[in-house]
Amino acid sequence: MGLRIEKVASMLHRELGAIISTECSGGGFGFTTVTEVRMTPDLRLAKVYVSIFGDAKAREKTLKHLESRKKEIRHEMAHRVSMKYVPALQFYHDATLDNVMHLEQLIKEIHKDDPVKPAEEETEHE
Repeated sequence: MGLRIEKVASMLHRELGAIISTECSGGGFGFTTVTEVRMTPDLRLAKVYVSIFGDAKAREKTLKHLESRKKEIRHEMAHRVSMKYVPALQFYHDATLDNVMHLEQLIKEIHKDDPVKPAEEETEHE
């Protein structure tokens, strides 16, 4: 990825984070964070990955809300950034946090019957 593409993605990441945090506050939406913005080489399309904390219903509602408001969000972006062309937005759910939580749960289940070692024994072996 080129330096210009990275700079534009970083700027959009920052601005979209601010816009989306106000767009999705209250109203049964999940806590939403922009995790990544990927730009096409021509800078005409921004793929926006969002992490949505909440149950499946809140995630679905939040993602639908973002999709329905993407023209207004893009318009707000035009006021905040100085670019010749503000890219079109596509929103995607970033399931990384969900996957991490699932893996942690699996690890806990695997180790739930392990005997607990006292802290003194662990430090002696190091």
